Amino acid sequence: MLKTFLIGIKDLRLAFRDRAALTFMLAAPFVLTLGLGLVTGRFSGNANTGITNIPVIIVNLDDEQLGDALANVFTTEELAELVEPTFSEDAEAARLLVDEDQTAAAIIIPAGFTQSVIPSQDSFAAGNVELQQNIQIEVYANPSRPTSAGIIKSIVDEFMSRVEEGRVSGQTSILQMILTGRITPQQAEQAGLEMGERLQNSPDTDALAITLNSTTADGEAAQFDILAYLAPGMALMFLMYTVSYGGRSILAEKTQGTLPRLLVTPTNSTQILGGKVFGIFLTGAAQMLILIGATTLFFQLKWGDGIGVVVLVLAAVFGATGWGMLITALARTPAQVGSIGTAIMLIFGIMGGSFISLDQLPPFVQTIAKITPNAWALDGFTTLGLGGTLTDLSAPITALLSMGMILFLASVLLFGKKNLVQK
Repeated sequence: MLKTFLIGIKDLRLAFRDRAALTFMLAAPFVLTLGLGLVTGRFSGNANTGITNIPVIIVNLDDEQLGDALANVFTTEELAELVEPTFSEDAEAARLLVDEDQTAAAIIIPAGFTQSVIPSQDSFAAGNVELQQNIQIEVYANPSRPTSAGIIKSIVDEFMSRVEEGRVSGQTSILQMILTGRITPQQAEQAGLEMGERLQNSPDTDALAITLNSTTADGEAAQFDILAYLAPGMALMFLMYTVSYGGRSILAEKTQGTLPRLLVTPTNSTQILGGKVFGIFLTGAAQMLILIGATTLFFQLKWGDGIGVVVLVLAAVFGATGWGMLITALARTPAQVGSIGTAIMLIFGIMGGSFISLDQLPPFVQTIAKITPNAWALDGFTTLGLGGTLTDLSAPITALLSMGMILFLASVLLFGKKNLVQK
């Protein structure tokens, strides 16, 4: 155990003596975070950063209960600081404004939307209980403002989720009343209208209202900082460089004959490989923690719950280390590790959400992104930035630890004693 620890400490020292490695591990992610912060207006005080006063155009062609309810959601006091809605009656003009980058998104509520949700008399006619086809609301998003458009889409999705819940429960209730004889099929439409009105106007439940949680579990005010998304994204992307750098050192020492000479000493291959892995893990953890400390000091960035941050960092580094070891086990030369590691760093950075929110990517890409430590860790850091605590991180931490364990076991099978000894 002591030998494993000493080998790990030795590799940590060597990594931080390499100026080129330090440039990629610390300087590059820090500078990129600074640059993205300037672009988004984080340091300029610009209100239009994508997090507050998001411009959105609402085209309500429905002009009935549910269409009006969705339009009213964006004018509520709860969303007053988040969105800046304007209203139009021309859908094409609204789309044009999005294309010209004058707004983050256009919400187009088509005519007949309310009628497609609230049951009509024909829907419950005798012998015909088929549900009506829903008319879809269009969210025309601006691809150059992915974060802003993603927030607008999330609000609409939440509204539609509540509408769908009310629609299904309402139709089920009306159908049961018809079957039990409490109402006739001719009375179904009026019952549906009454349910729709109660859904919209209920003073007790406010069923369709969207409320933003602006306090943490301790009751403290919490505001999301754009850097709380950008800084972890950059740090996690370059973490993949760090773990591949550590793997490259294993093959370099193997080529130079350092590892075979170690086996002549009373040190077995498990201790050697464990020490190298421990060194990669320590280097990655040090990199992440230094970047967190630097952004906290220079940018006053609040990462959230301290214990949650530390545990999430260790889990993320463990998952990334597993990938670094697998790349090393599959490569034949240090140059191959460097090339493959750089490619994986960029691919995982894009797929994992370092540059663009995963909500803006196709569903199949979002599914594939789950193989990356970036996606899980960034989800955890976003949760912490929004006021979450360690108890809210069970899913990403479990996924990262499982990922690291599976990849480590696979690399051990591929990179055994024979490879360590063979020069």
